[in-house]
Amino acid sequence: MPRFEVLSEDIKTDVLIIGGGLAGVLCAYYLRAAGVDCVLVEADRIGVGTSGNTTAKISSQHGLIYRELLRRFGAEKARLYLEANEAAIGEYRKLAAGIDCDFEEKDSFVYSVNDRKEIEEEALALEAIGYAALFRETLFLPMPVLGAVGFSRQAQFHPLKFLSGVVSGLKVYEHTRVKELVGTEATTDGGRIKAQKIVVATHFPFLNKHGSYFLKMYQSRSYVCAFRGAQDVDGMYLDASCEGLSFRNAGDLLLIGCGSHRTGKKTDAWKEAEQFAKTHYPDAPCLFRWAAQDCMTLDHMPYIGRYSSRTQDLYVSTGFGKWGMTSSMVSARLLTDMILGKKNAYEDLFSPSRSILRPQLAVNAFEAVTSLLSFSQKRCPHMGCSLKWNPQERSWDCPCHGSRFDEDGKCLNNPATGDLKPGD
Repeated sequence: MPRFEVLSEDIKTDVLIIGGGLAGVLCAYYLRAAGVDCVLVEADRIGVGTSGNTTAKISSQHGLIYRELLRRFGAEKARLYLEANEAAIGEYRKLAAGIDCDFEEKDSFVYSVNDRKEIEEEALALEAIGYAALFRETLFLPMPVLGAVGFSRQAQFHPLKFLSGVVSGLKVYEHTRVKELVGTEATTDGGRIKAQKIVVATHFPFLNKHGSYFLKMYQSRSYVCAFRGAQDVDGMYLDASCEGLSFRNAGDLLLIGCGSHRTGKKTDAWKEAEQFAKTHYPDAPCLFRWAAQDCMTLDHMPYIGRYSSRTQDLYVSTGFGKWGMTSSMVSARLLTDMILGKKNAYEDLFSPSRSILRPQLAVNAFEAVTSLLSFSQKRCPHMGCSLKWNPQERSWDCPCHGSRFDEDGKCLNNPATGDLKPGD
């Protein structure tokens, strides 16, 4: 990855982008291509967060989402969601043609090992919105399935190789954390940045006074193990159950994902993947293991657009669930159009100001109240919730909003904007 300087002076720009993950970098890329002067700042290094920990499936198939979208929002919005993500895959296909990033077209499948009906319902939902989905009763996996619904011509790639190509030539400052926003002026340790418009692409939005993201989202952790020489599964696969397994190859490695759960809860996820591999791939050693963290919205669609209805020149990109690759591209294209004053067909669909009256809102509120009232020697500086010790990753995790801190109190995941103070 290329390295960039730390901001050390006051500067001005038309658009400031806060956050150096895939969403922020792509937004800067398209704004620069449109002739807009923009600056991107990253508190650490480009791509070190979720963008670097993803399994990098570039897919419009986000679990069994289309039956839910059809039921909640109707055929037109479900179709728009599909179109937005298919367009994102097309953009990746064009950009990756000029970048050595291991881009490969693959079919993707969501399978079930215990409920054929849910797979059939998803296939019918896709048929209702005009998409000719694949349907399979057997897969290139070591266990039987009751059915699988699939999308053709999806893709996978190496996200950091892609990022290193896209970020070239952009105005970027690394190790430059935004400590305060006043209007469209950002304060960092090295200087102030005056902008006309600001995009917050920091994974979880860090401003609490607008948008109520602390109520509208929670964070979920999931886990991956990489096994050498296990099997070429010839595609990308995901269990319909959040407790199930996902599969994709990366060179001679098989990546097995598992164990999705709300941040701050206990898990033995890596053991689950390793036990599966011992049973089905006994001669394939586990070489790597890691975890990722994703922001989950109330209705499973990202929040992309104006930070709130009251912030005219402040924009946000967040809530990608487990599908940050296509969502990052959708975000970059949509925000670029909004900043340029162009009409975009997906603006209303992804608006952060859409209804919050969803069942998950009550769950988020319950978790927050429970954590605030729980006794703990360590409290999260974001909103004061009780931190829980994570023995597997040796970190202090917040079950309210997903902030995480290492043993020494250093902030690992936002929305907290600083480290734990001595005594916290």
